[in-house]
Amino acid sequence: MFTLTSAAARQIQQAASASGAQEMALRIAARIDAEGAMQYGMGFDDPKDEDMKLDLDGVAVVIADESQDLLMDTVLDYVELNPGEFNFIFMDASLTACAPAQASTGGGGCGSGGCSSGGCGSAGRTP
Repeated sequence: MFTLTSAAARQIQQAASASGAQEMALRIAARIDAEGAMQYGMGFDDPKDEDMKLDLDGVAVVIADESQDLLMDTVLDYVELNPGEFNFIFMDASLTACAPAQASTGGGGCGSGGCSSGGCGSAGRTP
C-alpha cells in the first residue's frame, strides 16, 4: 500500500492551505519512462470514481488504476536534501530502514526518487 510520512503530510496540508486546495485530494502518479526509470508525479486534483482513495494522516490521496501497481509499497517523505533545501522523495517501503540517514543527504541507496524543488509535476496543482 502507498503511504506517506507525517512530515510529508504536514507539508502537503500547508501547500493545500496556501493554494486554496483544501477541498481537493492529492493525486499521486507513477510511470516507467523509455529508459526504464520510474517517474513520479503529484498534484491537487478532484477524485474520479475509478481512483483508489486513501486517507493518510489527514491527507486525501487518490491514485489512478494505472499507477496503483507501480506505487505499491512506496512511501512519500519530505526531507532536507541539502542544508536549507527540502523536497519530496519517493522511497521503496521495504528499504525505509535506511531512509533517515541516506534520504536526508540525497542518497539514492534507499530506492528514493526526488522531485525538483517545485514539487513533482502532474495534471492539477502541485504542492
